[in-house]
This record gives sequence, structure tokens and C-alpha cells, in this order.
Amino acid sequence: MSVAPPTTTPTGAVTPTIREALRRRRAWIVIGAVLVVGAVVMLVAQGGFRAPEPTLGAGNAAPAGSRALVEVLRQHGVTVTEPHSLDDAVDAARSGATVLLYDEFDVLDGDRLDDLATTADRLVVAEPSFRSLEALAPGVRLAGAASGTIDDVACDLRAAGQARELSDGQRLLTIDADATSAGWTGCFRDAEHGFALATGPGPSGGEIALVGATTVFTNEHISEAGNAALAIGLLGATDEVAWYLPGPADADPSQAPTMAELTPGWVSPVLVLSILVVIAAGVWQGRRFGPLVAERLPVTVRAGETSEGRARLYARSAARGHALDQLRLAAMGRIATTLRLPRAAAADAVSDAAAAATGRDAASVARLLVGAQPAGDRELVDLAAELSRLEDEVAGSVRPHDRDHQHVEDRPHDHGPGSDPNQHPDHPTGRRP
Repeated sequence: MSVAPPTTTPTGAVTPTIREALRRRRAWIVIGAVLVVGAVVMLVAQGGFRAPEPTLGAGNAAPAGSRALVEVLRQHGVTVTEPHSLDDAVDAARSGATVLLYDEFDVLDGDRLDDLATTADRLVVAEPSFRSLEALAPGVRLAGAASGTIDDVACDLRAAGQARELSDGQRLLTIDADATSAGWTGCFRDAEHGFALATGPGPSGGEIALVGATTVFTNEHISEAGNAALAIGLLGATDEVAWYLPGPADADPSQAPTMAELTPGWVSPVLVLSILVVIAAGVWQGRRFGPLVAERLPVTVRAGETSEGRARLYARSAARGHALDQLRLAAMGRIATTLRLPRAAAADAVSDAAAAATGRDAASVARLLVGAQPAGDRELVDLAAELSRLEDEVAGSVRPHDRDHQHVEDRPHDHGPGSDPNQHPDHPTGRRP
């Protein structure tokens, strides 16, 4: 009874389709979508997509902003405007407004600062820079940070007297003799280190107040100590305040520094050195595409084949001197072993010992082992054969059998009656087993 062979049905493709892959992972996709939507909603609710407000911005409610102070001024009937350019700030100053200047990025140059100070009757500068001090108050300089709260008013300014004390985080100013003679005075002295506030006359007779730090005006510190009293006293003396924060458009294009002026002097040498290092590394490591891969070969390479392969390489590159050096090193190693010399023996010591053992001339042996250089293949073959003969002679010179056999042949033998030459004590075959 014959049995029919089983039939095989072709199997379909087992690779999942895109729809199946999405169906398997739909739970994770839903979770990820929910997280993304939730993050977007939170950012919109918190104003995360709005551009960050500037430091001391009049509408900035962040800790570094000044919205709290601006709202208090408006509650006291002071109109606070925000000039968007230097021209707008100058126009507001001409109308009698107190100008608050905070040049965070040191945009205004000396001429523009002088124009603003000449026009304004009251100019309050928050955290002045070196350029601002040079242009507005020569002789007034920065002197670091205060050691803590300051309660020494040290001046007759009404706003300072109302404040009585300033919180921690103030920056100090020093006033030299020339500035003092020009009418500049300091308020809120921190021992002998300097003042947190300096006031003096402007170029056109107006009043300029230099506040060392922005701490007095920020939302974060406005309620500490007498910060609010000082800020309101400086800015609330007039019915209008121009809250001016210079931007990039207020800079003089002709005075803009070049890239070479902005970068330190060490940048160019380091850049050139980096380029040279990259080129050197590319030349060094660019000889091959990647690291060598160690692979076990299924065959064993015989030492003789390795030697023949190396010899073919020497022959192909005509490296006769290198080939002869290898032969010499091997020969001197075997000669040193035969003569019981140390493996670290110098070539001169091996040459002298070989000459003494064979009776050859020391100079010729030294030339054979060290000095001679082949000019062609024939000389290389001759030198190799001479090295082989030298090794044989050295080996023969220390072989005891040859010396004993020569001594027996030279000595006369007495084969008298009754004597058996095979029983001679010196005969090699006369020994009993």
C-alpha cells in the first residue's frame, strides 16, 4: 500500500505591514500624543510661546522685571511711557519727563549718552557701565559689590532719606576728588568701599542719578528694606517717566566693532592650530577606513612559509642590506649560544670570540659579521654562504668528539703478539656493552 507524500502549502509573508505595526503600538502612540498636547496646553497657558521680557522691562512680571514699580508709579498718578528708540527718549526728555536708562548690553556710545543727558532734566541710570560712567560722570568708577545691607545714608538727597536703608545685592561706586569738586556726591555708604548711589549735575545743568545695581527696581527685591522708597523717590518727582531700554537699533552702525575687535587675541592662533591638528590627524588616521578586524584563520601557517614570504618581500624591494642583517643577527645568536656567551653580548664580543675559536683573522670575522655590505645578489649569496661556514667552524671547534678522534689517530698503537686491537682501551668498539 503506497502512501502519498504530504503536500506542502506555500506560506505567506510574515513581515508586518505598517497598519499592523501601528495597531500593535497604538497604546504608546496615544500616550505620546496626550503628553505632547498637554505640554502644548501648559506652554500656552503659561505664556511659554511669548518672547522673553527684557530685564527691568516695564511690563515684565518676572523676578528680574519692573512691573511692580511701574504699577505703583501709575497708581500715584505718574505716566510711564516706553520709548522704543533714542529719538523717542530725547523727545520725552524735552517734554520734562524723568528718563530711566538701563543699557543692559552697553549699546549707546558716548555721543548718544551725551545727547540724552544734555536734553533730560532728570536722568536716572541703573547699573551704569564703564562707558556710561566715562561719558556721564568722569571720576565716578565701579567698586564691586556691597558687603550686605546698607543703612548709612551719608547724603542729603530726599529720596535717600526716605529710603533709610537698602537691601543686600547692591553694587558700589567710588567718587574721586575731581568728581567731588564737579558736584558729585554719594549716598548709602558701605564703610570705606564706596556708595550705592551717586548724584551730580548733567551737562546742561540737569540732575543725574547713578544707581549701582538694578536691585532697587526689580520685582524680586522692590519690597525689601527701603528699595521701593528710593525708586519711587527718584522716578516719581515728575508727572511723566520715560522707561528707556536701548536696543540694537539704537547703536551707531559706524561705531560697531568688527569681528576681530570682538574676539580675544588668542582666538586666531588657536583656530589656526586646531586646523593644523585636524589636518595632521586626518593624514595620520586616514591611511585606512577603519580599525583592523582580528579573525581566526582555519589554517596554520608554517614557519618556513613565513620565512619564504618575508624573503620574497626583501627580494622584491631589493632590500639586500636588511636581509643580510637578519642573517647576521641569527648567525651571531647561534654563535653566542655555541660559545656560551650571554644573549646580550655585543657584536664585537661575539666576533672576537668566533675569531679566537676558529683561528681566523679577527678583522675578517668582524667584517663578515658587521661591516660588509652586499652590492648585488651574488655578493649577498656569497656572504650568506660565508656566514654558514663560519657557524660550522665555530661548532666544530667546540665539538669534543673531533678532538678525541684526532688524538687517537696521532698516537702510535702497539699490536704485538697476543694483543687484540679490538680490545684496545681507546678503541671506540673495544668497550663492553
